[in-house]
Amino acid sequence: MKLVELSKIALLSMFVVACSSAPNRAPVIDRTPEQVKAKSSQAAKPTAVKNNVSGKDWRPTTYTVKKGDTLYSIGLDFGYDYKEIAQNNNIVPPYTIHIGEQLKIKGNSASNTKPAETTNNDEVVIKPLSNENPIIQGQSNTAAPSELPLLNSPKALRETYSDQALSAQNTNVPTPIKAVENKAPEIKAVETKNADPALVSEDVIDWGAPTKGKIKNGFAEGTSAKGIDIEGTMGQEINAVSNGKVIYNGSDLRGYGNLVIVKHNKDYLSVYAHNSKILVKEGQTVSKGQKIAEMGNSGTDAVKLHFEIRYQGKSVDPTKFITRL
Repeated sequence: MKLVELSKIALLSMFVVACSSAPNRAPVIDRTPEQVKAKSSQAAKPTAVKNNVSGKDWRPTTYTVKKGDTLYSIGLDFGYDYKEIAQNNNIVPPYTIHIGEQLKIKGNSASNTKPAETTNNDEVVIKPLSNENPIIQGQSNTAAPSELPLLNSPKALRETYSDQALSAQNTNVPTPIKAVENKAPEIKAVETKNADPALVSEDVIDWGAPTKGKIKNGFAEGTSAKGIDIEGTMGQEINAVSNGKVIYNGSDLRGYGNLVIVKHNKDYLSVYAHNSKILVKEGQTVSKGQKIAEMGNSGTDAVKLHFEIRYQGKSVDPTKFITRL
């Protein structure tokens, strides 16, 4: 009898030891769907920015004039209107500059912008509504400035539920009017199947073709010959490739002949050279497809259009932007 009791005690002791050694927490099973897991893992990975495009402007604040520079060429190389640079440096016509002179390239408009009003503790500053607010207009002049008008109507009435009241309410509901489908015009940005994402500006530009013709000389990056040459006939139409503002027309840039430069936004310029006739003036706003000049051979030995697109002053391949010629 004692042997049986001892056996029971031994078994009980082994059971207690086994229970104490077992983990105190129940196992956790992840029952999240595999698709959700995949999306969360993808979201956790940072997106790589191709070519390190962060929207920063590479252009310097100042520039030292070198031999052969003109205010016009400096403006083209940095993608600015030469008149803006002249204004930044108090230079007047005929816009004479000297070798070794240091020019301010960027204006001070950004530094004059006042920051938003905040406190030292980064708290949001809330200002009361002005009495000139349209909501307050028409109220009595005796009211305190800080008082806001009270709306006393319409008032909501609570009606006892009944089948008759419900049917009457349903009959008073106006028939919904079918919304007119307002399709925005389709904007064809660029024919850029091979366009470099590094050249995409914050503003989408609807590019067109400057003229019709065969490309005689293609774009060669890193060479002195920038842009492309398009063959054509004397007097052939030269059109603006997109909406913009004319920032230059003339023949002051050597090697370009009669030249037109159009600024499309803060980053992009288009250049039209060797024209026989210029039909626009500086400061004029032009639209995509508008005739701005006629093809010629000024400053060159053949009838052609020399065409460039410049991004922040740097020449880029126009064929990645313009539509087919």
